[in-house]
Amino acid sequence: MSVDPKRSASNGQEKMLPSLEQQALINEVRRLIGPQSGKASIFCSDACISRYLRARNWNVKKAAKMLKLTLKWREEYKPEEIRWEDIAHEAETGKTYRTNYIDKHGRTVLVMRPSRQNSKSTKGQIKYLVYCMENAILNLPPEQEQMVWLIDFQGFNMSHISIKVTRETAHVLQEHYPERLGLAILYNAPKFFEPFFTMVKPLLEPKTYNKVKFGYSDDQNTKKIMEDLFDFDHLESAFGGNDDTGFDINRYAERMKEDDKKTPSLWTRENSPSSVPTHAPLDSTRLESDTDASDNEKIDSSPDPVMDTGIINPDQKILVNEGEKNASADIH
Repeated sequence: MSVDPKRSASNGQEKMLPSLEQQALINEVRRLIGPQSGKASIFCSDACISRYLRARNWNVKKAAKMLKLTLKWREEYKPEEIRWEDIAHEAETGKTYRTNYIDKHGRTVLVMRPSRQNSKSTKGQIKYLVYCMENAILNLPPEQEQMVWLIDFQGFNMSHISIKVTRETAHVLQEHYPERLGLAILYNAPKFFEPFFTMVKPLLEPKTYNKVKFGYSDDQNTKKIMEDLFDFDHLESAFGGNDDTGFDINRYAERMKEDDKKTPSLWTRENSPSSVPTHAPLDSTRLESDTDASDNEKIDSSPDPVMDTGIINPDQKILVNEGEKNASADIH
């Protein structure tokens, strides 16, 4: 289907599509992937297909191919069937967990602490990541499709770096959870992390790369942005917030076990985690250009710096370009 309803994005901003044209492209993807049944039919909601289209810049053939690969992966990997007991050993140190709060835009929040890595198994680490992704999606409030990653680098050293795990993480996130990541904040990343981040840049698609921000506890601009994103009474003290409760594996295990009980009923057509409304407000249909922001680009903080789309040089602290007031506009 040779439809090109996209606007020029030479300014680096996303392109836009009217709702009727979105639906036409969604219908065409449905035709290309063919009839689906069971969980696959539930997964392939209009909202889901829209995410795959946005991830592929509204190219129908590329989106359909991507979605087919995800359907095959889900059939074989069965991510929705992973339970706490399967991955509890990976979670013991609190290296990754879903917080009990959301950001001011309703996005679920995953906290990651690379220094607490307790496993050398790439397979085990990825399985736990998938569990966390599925859990974060299932706990999204209505009208929201994205999550935020807060990555705490306290105690991080070179021994915690794994190219293989990073590669697999990027692959799973980008290929099977498109438009699910809204923002990733790398908090207090050490200087020696910068060359590694530059090295893994080719593994990241521009849209993913542009969602990564560097923040520092001694930077006032970072504090302002964190205040705009989070309620400080709920945000952990490690990220500048007021909550110093800390991670409790026993309490977290109980939360996850309760969520696991809900999971089967969520995979019904009425309650599918993919069945949020297809057409968000028009601003939500923007598409980013495929051109990268320069590593050294300096971007002034906008008056409302909650939403951002440019990659930030670690030397520049956490600076943001002008973006959307509604964070749900940048859906994965």
